[in-house]
Amino acid sequence: MNKKPQLAKYLISDYLAALLSWTCFYIFRKAYIEPLKFGYKIPITIDERFYLGLLIIPIFWLVLYYSSGYYRNVFRKSRLSELWHTILNCFFGVIVLFFALILDDTIQSYSNYYLSFIALFSFHFILTYIPRLVITTSTTHKIHNRIIGFNTIIIGSNQQAVDTYLEIENQSRSSGNKIIGFVNVNDKPRYLLEKYLPHLGMLEELKNVIDKYKVEEVIIAIDSSEHDRIGRIINMLIDSNVIIKAIPSMYDILTGKVRMNTIFGTPLIQISHQLMPAWQENLKHLIDIVISLLALIVLTPFCIFLIAGIKLTSRGPVFYSHERIGRYGKPFTIFKFRSMYVGAEKNGPELSSKSDDRVTKFGRFMRKHRLDEIPNFFNVLKGEMSLVGPRPERKYFKDRIINKAPHYIHLLKVRPGITSWGQVKFGYAENVEEMIKRLKYDLIYIDNMSLYVDFKIIIYTLITIIRGRGK
Repeated sequence: MNKKPQLAKYLISDYLAALLSWTCFYIFRKAYIEPLKFGYKIPITIDERFYLGLLIIPIFWLVLYYSSGYYRNVFRKSRLSELWHTILNCFFGVIVLFFALILDDTIQSYSNYYLSFIALFSFHFILTYIPRLVITTSTTHKIHNRIIGFNTIIIGSNQQAVDTYLEIENQSRSSGNKIIGFVNVNDKPRYLLEKYLPHLGMLEELKNVIDKYKVEEVIIAIDSSEHDRIGRIINMLIDSNVIIKAIPSMYDILTGKVRMNTIFGTPLIQISHQLMPAWQENLKHLIDIVISLLALIVLTPFCIFLIAGIKLTSRGPVFYSHERIGRYGKPFTIFKFRSMYVGAEKNGPELSSKSDDRVTKFGRFMRKHRLDEIPNFFNVLKGEMSLVGPRPERKYFKDRIINKAPHYIHLLKVRPGITSWGQVKFGYAENVEEMIKRLKYDLIYIDNMSLYVDFKIIIYTLITIIRGRGK
């Protein structure tokens, strides 16, 4: 489903709400607050401060909403949670604007501050929430009445899958699942579910099915005899940007794993891709961009020195690039300063070692201080990498790691990074076995992702760079 038009509705309404609320507040101050101070009516004049507010304040609000994760799931919003989300955002945003723009005003008494705060909050909340409520209500109505829906497939084909399909289809108000077919787990002559849905393929073809039919949600509905396949199925779906849901067992219900998010929908366990709170994840991305821009600007003179050193010490191009595997298994081209002689991999992909004679003398200096990775900041700006995250590998080595450690696939849930916990704790790996040893640190990082952890990793990375402990 195309999310851009829906996202545009929220962005435009929030932008206009910010413009109107600031205009209303500006008029309120001129017509009510200032006469209290001076004792006579003040003419409402438009000055530079008003226009500056119109230019900056809407951008401030949009950045705040983005950072809090409001624009993430534009088709899957609850009106009640949206009310609470809007109240919290408005309250926090008004506090920031109050201390930045209003606190230095000369006033008659402190009660004027309270009036200003209440007025700005009221204007902004009402003008923001009402359009949001209209958009969300209209979208929810279309979902409930099956006017719009999310392409969904069922994994499974026996009675459990049939019961799940019939329960979803017989809902009086749709939860948004447009079930287009099923994928079988065990190969059989006939499948119970094919009476109701088309058979799209076998489990081994799952990724192709998702790409071909633009699948947005997957429901795992397999029999108890097939439960040993769940881990494998989830591993297959980790690098696909789809919502994964599963039929809960009575054990899941009794242990509190089933969380109700809709009154009318079928109770399902949602296996979340979200490893950090939305506001932290968005703030992490903003920090990545800001720091990468600053780093490229500040390090430009030093990059000139590195370029000269590379050209003077060995023949060949300054930059080295090749394909790495990124988030959700998507390949991208990584950029580095060349630290090896040209033709170093003429015999095929090979990892570097401590006494690798393919590395130039200047390249060895760059590697000790991790300077060859400065061009990685361009990959961060392109959204392919992050400052902190598991180091990206080539497909050649990724496939060999997965053969020995299938859980490596979980690293593809996040953007790869310039530095990582595995890099700090273990350093560069010289073979696949060392890659697997380093893997546990990256898995622990994913389970504990936070801005605080990222900050600690960056600090330890800087210490490594300064002391030249790289290789």
